[in-house]
Amino acid sequence: MADYHTHDDDEPLTGEDRDAAIPADVLEAVRTLIRWAGDDPTREGLIDTPGRVARAYKEYFKGYSENPLHHLTRTFDEVGGYDEIVLLRDIRFQSHCEHHMAPIIGKVHIAYLPTTRVVGISKLARVAMGYAKRLQVQERLTAEIADAIQEGLHPRGVAVVVEATHACMSARGVLTSGVTMTTSRMMGVFREDDRSRKEVLALMKIGSN
Repeated sequence: MADYHTHDDDEPLTGEDRDAAIPADVLEAVRTLIRWAGDDPTREGLIDTPGRVARAYKEYFKGYSENPLHHLTRTFDEVGGYDEIVLLRDIRFQSHCEHHMAPIIGKVHIAYLPTTRVVGISKLARVAMGYAKRLQVQERLTAEIADAIQEGLHPRGVAVVVEATHACMSARGVLTSGVTMTTSRMMGVFREDDRSRKEVLALMKIGSN
């Protein structure tokens, strides 16, 4: 029988072996924050916390280790002459704000008007996740996703809308819950043509409530 307990995330609490690849100063930084918060990092419930936090940070911010544009390199031109809007709605994401490192939780809507080629729809979500898994502000996240699609696919138009809640407002500071921030970036025909912009926003169901 194993000589360790398991936590609700099924991590074996064997500390030293699991944390061996984590730099000592990273683990100590988490212990310092625990002390600063007013607790004791040596008590039983917190002994393994520095390693868990370090590994969680690697997961939260894994977008730094990838180039989201890479997901747009494989495209398809066998689309049967389709030349209307391609839209992926409600891509759920979690990011972290660069000011307080607090969660940003929301959804992304991505649309583009193809020329002759399209990309697999999962790749649009991967582009969004690649940028979300970094320290962010919502405005930049919105722009980065749109710019990547424009650069990778060269469509006639790109529309990206992000709707999110920010824990830096709801869990601290003004303590305002239930507030959603909406940002958008329109490029090509969606920026230049009012009718096209209204069409894509209607398909995204933005402003329909």
